[in-house]
Amino acid sequence: MNAVLEQISKIGIVPVVKIDREEDALPLAKALCAGGLPCAEVTFRTSAAAGAIKIMTENFPEMCVGAGTVLNAEQVDASIAAGAKFIVSPGLNPRTVKYCIEKNIPITPGTSSPSDIEQAIELGLEVVKFFPAEQSGGLAKIKAMAAPYVNMKFMPTGGVNAKNLTSYLDFPKIIACGGSWMVPGDLINAGEWDKIEQLTREAVETMLGFELAHVGVNAANEDEAVKAAERFGYIFGMPTKNGNSSVFAGGAVEYMKSPYLGKNGHIAVRTNYIERAVNYLSTVLHVEFDESTAKRDAKGGLKAIYLKEEIGGFAVHLVQK
Repeated sequence: MNAVLEQISKIGIVPVVKIDREEDALPLAKALCAGGLPCAEVTFRTSAAAGAIKIMTENFPEMCVGAGTVLNAEQVDASIAAGAKFIVSPGLNPRTVKYCIEKNIPITPGTSSPSDIEQAIELGLEVVKFFPAEQSGGLAKIKAMAAPYVNMKFMPTGGVNAKNLTSYLDFPKIIACGGSWMVPGDLINAGEWDKIEQLTREAVETMLGFELAHVGVNAANEDEAVKAAERFGYIFGMPTKNGNSSVFAGGAVEYMKSPYLGKNGHIAVRTNYIERAVNYLSTVLHVEFDESTAKRDAKGGLKAIYLKEEIGGFAVHLVQK
């Protein structure tokens, strides 16, 4: 997959933005980055689009900024000149797609039928927009179309919101979702940047779904671990499970048979999408991870990884739900 599309996949949500005034671009970009989504699809529905893209890309070079509602070659040229990293169109226009390919800029054209998908395959595309998503059949339609077109991936936009976001992202053929619920036009026009930052942060939190998995306590040896787990389980009516390196009391407390990472032990935090969580924590919050602790599945997918830092004497690691 194209490197820009890989970046979008790690972010998970693409805010779809309509900007009426160029001067709104800078505070909007700041709010999106602060809220945890260093990404934006600026739609060419207003004359301010190209200028807004230029302001965002020049002031926030780490942002993945693209142009949306691109309908022709002239708009492609304007988008590229402004610094856009990707192009999105509401439908599949072969002429526009070919022009983007010639210009070496990734494009995700809108599709909603098998015929559209076959055109995209013919043009050499790996990812398409599914638009308007909910009105065109939603996740069920995407799954039905993905079955015969096994290599195609999708970016649904249109009707995606906080309530259905994770149901879309749970399907592995979907790289990200486009949406505007965190950047409503009335808040942009009113300059309510704090509210946009809050909505953006809430969108990220909904997507990642962080929750406590368990707490691991370092015991001096196996006997101490077994005794502690059994006592804890007896008091609180939790079953104990003796494993190779630890003993669990229920699913919330783990006693290590020998000291492991962390002065006192470790804390495990579950997340819906561990790759996106690592990307968010490292790029937005500048959290560092210890790659030597990474555990992966048979396909190379990340299952767990520790942060480099300890918090209150506890090592912390993420685990995939």
